[in-house]
Amino acid sequence: MKNVLISLVITLVTASCTPIFDGNYNRPDSCNCSAESGNSQSNSWKPSTTKPNQSIEDQLANLSEHVHKTWGDKEFLEAGKHRYVKYLDGYRTRAHIDFEKGKIYVSTISQYQPKETLKKAIIGTVLMPADPSHVDLFSDKSIPLRGRPFLLGQIKDQENKDIEWPWRAGEYADYLIENKLKTKTIKNGKAYYVEISMVDDHLEQREFQYADLIKKASKEYGISIDLIYAIIQTESSFNPYAVSHAGAYGLMQVIPKTAGADVFKLVKNKSGIPTKEYLFNPANNIDTGTAYFYILKNRYLRDITHATNKHYSMISAYNGGSGGVFSTFDTSKTKAISEINSLQPSQLYWALTNKHPKAEARRYLEKVLKYQKEFNEKA
Repeated sequence: MKNVLISLVITLVTASCTPIFDGNYNRPDSCNCSAESGNSQSNSWKPSTTKPNQSIEDQLANLSEHVHKTWGDKEFLEAGKHRYVKYLDGYRTRAHIDFEKGKIYVSTISQYQPKETLKKAIIGTVLMPADPSHVDLFSDKSIPLRGRPFLLGQIKDQENKDIEWPWRAGEYADYLIENKLKTKTIKNGKAYYVEISMVDDHLEQREFQYADLIKKASKEYGISIDLIYAIIQTESSFNPYAVSHAGAYGLMQVIPKTAGADVFKLVKNKSGIPTKEYLFNPANNIDTGTAYFYILKNRYLRDITHATNKHYSMISAYNGGSGGVFSTFDTSKTKAISEINSLQPSQLYWALTNKHPKAEARRYLEKVLKYQKEFNEKA
C-alpha cells in the first residue's frame, strides 16, 4: 500500500490548468495555465477580512459573533480539526465538510435568489483549491478557484464523473438544486441546502495527495512514513484546512508559537514564528510537523535509550509536550528519564495511556499507534 501511495502521487499532484469560463460557468473554449480565476460574488456589502496578526482565538471569536448573529445559536457551526466550514455572502451561506462522516453540506439562508446563491457556493466548494493558504476561513470572503481542486476524486457528479472544471461543477450544482434541494425553518429564517456524499475511499484519496510530501519529509528528517501518516490521520483526517482553538493549523496541526517556533529556530535557523498562511500550505505543514518530530527525537527526548520507548514518548510529546511525558513519572526530568529507561515498552505504554496528566494525551498515543498499525497492514 505504501508503494502504491507514493507512485500514485506523481499523477495526482501535477499542476492543473485553470480554465477560462464565463459567469454562467459554461464549458471553457480555451485554457489559460497562468491565469487565476476567482468566484466573485456581486453583493452590495463589503466582505470582512481578518487582520494578519490576529490570534486564532480572536479570529474565531470574530467569526463566532457574525455566525451567531446571522444563523442563531442552534445553527452555529465553525471549522475544526476534522471539519471544514467556510462562510460566504455576508455569512448567510456556508459550506460544511465532515471528513469523518464523508458528507458535504452547502446551505444558505439568503432570501434573495437563494438558488443562484447556493449554486455559486456549491461550485466554490467542489472546486476549492488544494492549497488552503488561498482561502480565508475566518471571514466571508469568496473562495478563489485556482489549480487542482482539493476534492477532486473525493466526490462524483450525477454521471459518476470527477469534477475538475467550472462547467462540470455548474452542471452538478444545477442537478443538485433541481433534484436534491431541501429546506428547513430556522430561528433566523428559511434555510436552503443540499447534501453531497463523498466516495467510499475519500480518506485514501486525500492520502494520495500528500504521499510525495510525506516521503520527502520522512527522508529529510529520518522520521518513518507510517508515523507521519498516522499523525496526520489522527490530527486532521487529512484535512489541510484543519484549525483548532489551541491555535493549531493544517494537516499536522502545528502550533506556530510552540512547535513552529522551535522548528524555525532549531532547524531552519530563522527568527520569528510561521504564519497561518505558511502552515496552511500542505508542503510547509508536513515539513514543519515532521521537523518537530526530529527535534523531539534528537533533542528533547534524546536521552531515552530504547527505540520503542523513544517512539512512544515522541508520539505522546507531539500532543502533550515532552514535559508531559516526563511529568508522568517525576517532576525531575533526570529522574523521569531514568525511570523511562528502566521500563519495558509495554510498561511505558501503560503509563503513558493511564497516568499521563492529560486525558487527551493518554488517548492520543493509542490512536496514533492504531493508525500506524492499519497503515502497515495495507502494505
